[in-house]
Amino acid sequence: MNKPASQIHTQPLTKGRYWILLLGIILIGSNLRVPITSVGPLLSAIRDDLGLSHSVAGSLTTVPLLAFALLSPFAPKIAKKLGTEMTIFLALLVLTIGIGTRFLPGVSSLFIGTVLVGLAIAVCNVLLPGLIKNNFPLQMGLMTGIYAVFMNVFGALGSGLSVPISSIGNIGWRGSLGVWGILSCLAIIIWAFQLNKKQDIHSNVRKQPTKTKSIWKSSVAWKVTVFMGVQSFIFYTLMTWMPEIIQNNGYSTSASGWMLSLLQFAIIPITFIIPIIAGKLENQRVLAVFTAVLYFIGISGLLLGVFLPLSVVVIGIASGSAFGLSMMFFTLRTNDSQQASELSGMAQSIGYLLAALGPIVFGWLHDVTSGWSAPLILLLVMPIILFIAGMGAGKGSIEEKA
Repeated sequence: MNKPASQIHTQPLTKGRYWILLLGIILIGSNLRVPITSVGPLLSAIRDDLGLSHSVAGSLTTVPLLAFALLSPFAPKIAKKLGTEMTIFLALLVLTIGIGTRFLPGVSSLFIGTVLVGLAIAVCNVLLPGLIKNNFPLQMGLMTGIYAVFMNVFGALGSGLSVPISSIGNIGWRGSLGVWGILSCLAIIIWAFQLNKKQDIHSNVRKQPTKTKSIWKSSVAWKVTVFMGVQSFIFYTLMTWMPEIIQNNGYSTSASGWMLSLLQFAIIPITFIIPIIAGKLENQRVLAVFTAVLYFIGISGLLLGVFLPLSVVVIGIASGSAFGLSMMFFTLRTNDSQQASELSGMAQSIGYLLAALGPIVFGWLHDVTSGWSAPLILLLVMPIILFIAGMGAGKGSIEEKA
């Protein structure tokens, strides 16, 4: 049997290259949510300025998710031809162009820029797990936790700072969206140092070919994909509709907004802790159970309208755990960086498609039943599916037979 590519590792990182690579990963993580989360609070201003309908304006938050779903399966193939470091570098360039395009006048530029942002983030989303697996094989949990924390911190900052930034002088909503281009430019500068590497993370895979079945035929891969998809469905559905559900229980618009911030801040420490714990365990089934139970408790609180702040925190903890586990499954269930990228592409493609559909189905069910009970009961089924998928995703390898 050929030696796994994860064991045929490139030369160890020098201390200087280690810190430059770590900084690059942190900056990439910092760019993965903020161009999207910064849009939501500005939707009313965008709608009024451009004369858009509610549905058209709302699509600005779903377009990137659809871009994630469409491009994710192809990102590993692009990286295999161009090299992972170069592919990520080009994605950062496209991200910056997309952010800049949204600054230009006109409705078309806003949507073209949003599509470019979504495509660029999709590539980075998919390739980061494989990059980490290859360069930090003994620190996968720590590195996954670090980039997830920065992703969520800046995602929360994007939500909280968009409106205040837009009110500074004549910046407006365009300037508020465009200011995040500074962060992507900084990522480009730092990541450029990775382009002089002699080997990329897929080179060893090509030198030592292994006969492996298609990721899409793996039972374990499908369980990881379902886990990723369900947690995405729950998270993006609640991010969209939770404020209105909270308001339905007597809270003000301002208070419901703070509840959403509370959920996001509850996510942050968990996305750091869970990957580290997951990396130290022989299997991660107990963490899958922990996640599903917390989701069930938190969503039940929303359904019953009791202990709402506590329910929101519990949902935040469950969301952070679910996301951290999903990212770790990409590396723990695979044998090399190429497989990790392919599994990441498969799971994120289907996962973000479900994420885009979730808010629509949830809202439709609310319109049909004229209440939030039926949609929340539907959402209560999701942790059960998450539990079943987690039992399979939490152990084994994608090479195992179904």
